[in-house]
Amino acid sequence: MLWLVHIALSAFAAESPPGLVSTEFIFETAAFPACHASTVAETSQGLVCAWFGGKRESAPDVGIWLSRIENGKWTAPVEVANGIQSPEERFPCWNPVLFNVASFDEAGGPAPLRSRLEAARLWLFYKAGPSPSKWWGMSMSSDDGGKSWSKPARLPDGILGPIKNKPVQLSNGEILSPSSTENAGWRVHFEHSSDGGKTWLASEPVNDGKEFSAIQPSILIHKDGQLEAVGRTRQKSIFQIWSNDNGKTWGPMSALPLPNPNSGIDAVTLKDGRHLLVYNHTKTGRSPLNVAVSADGKEWLAALTLENEPGEFSYPAAIQSADGLVHVVYTWKRTRIKHAVIDPAKLELKPMVNGEWPK
Repeated sequence: MLWLVHIALSAFAAESPPGLVSTEFIFETAAFPACHASTVAETSQGLVCAWFGGKRESAPDVGIWLSRIENGKWTAPVEVANGIQSPEERFPCWNPVLFNVASFDEAGGPAPLRSRLEAARLWLFYKAGPSPSKWWGMSMSSDDGGKSWSKPARLPDGILGPIKNKPVQLSNGEILSPSSTENAGWRVHFEHSSDGGKTWLASEPVNDGKEFSAIQPSILIHKDGQLEAVGRTRQKSIFQIWSNDNGKTWGPMSALPLPNPNSGIDAVTLKDGRHLLVYNHTKTGRSPLNVAVSADGKEWLAALTLENEPGEFSYPAAIQSADGLVHVVYTWKRTRIKHAVIDPAKLELKPMVNGEWPK
């Protein structure tokens, strides 16, 4: 059987574009008809993926579902959280975010003699409530790679947690979480924790919600120590904003030369210092779904098209695993979650002319 798997992977590699290692669905059938907003993390025991699923987005039965890789396969989806408040009241759940929080010692360095991955606690953040303008933040944690979870806990008032995309853990151990609100215009803010996620402080919004209606940032870490956040807007472009002090203060928000159809994106800083972005390279609709790469976070090169058929392919989440491969999970037509594996060293990068994706 192994030789059949090898032949299948070889055939996929021969037919796929450079850098695309494999694609698969997390599940083929499930107990829910609709799903969206997936997230992915790597633990010492393998990959974990979560998303929200139910009758439809915003329906009261929408909960947080999860799958793990065991013996090379994704496990059947299980519901790990819901919005039940009482026998008479239930709210939908929204936008889960998985994130590993590594242990740091008192000197501010990684815990000795343990890798960050082995020392990490897996957190699951999500939102519950009737709508994005009225939801609240929730969290759970796991110490066994997502097999079992603590009881859900509501985050303090004023703290929403990461809204769609993963936090980053800075070199001093501080966690910086990308967040946003929709109750007084679309505005981005950041939440900081210096004690491994036990307590949080929220910044003021970094935009006024008028020049840029912006939400759902992703955080990139540059070699010179600068932080860059990029994200979704209603202005049909991806925003960028920069910080020189570990996210305590931010400069003005501006537009990258990349389109955005008012749909979620994600980005990750690679081990080689480059940055990888997954987004819909269009101003309307949610197809195609594209991958771009940048050395400086400002000029982006076309790298890969993951989907280009009619339909919705959206809300990507991206991480780089310990082996150097990039894992992207995303919504596939609101009925399934798809997983793509990318080798960033093998991508063929092409310039975009006047913002147009190369043919």
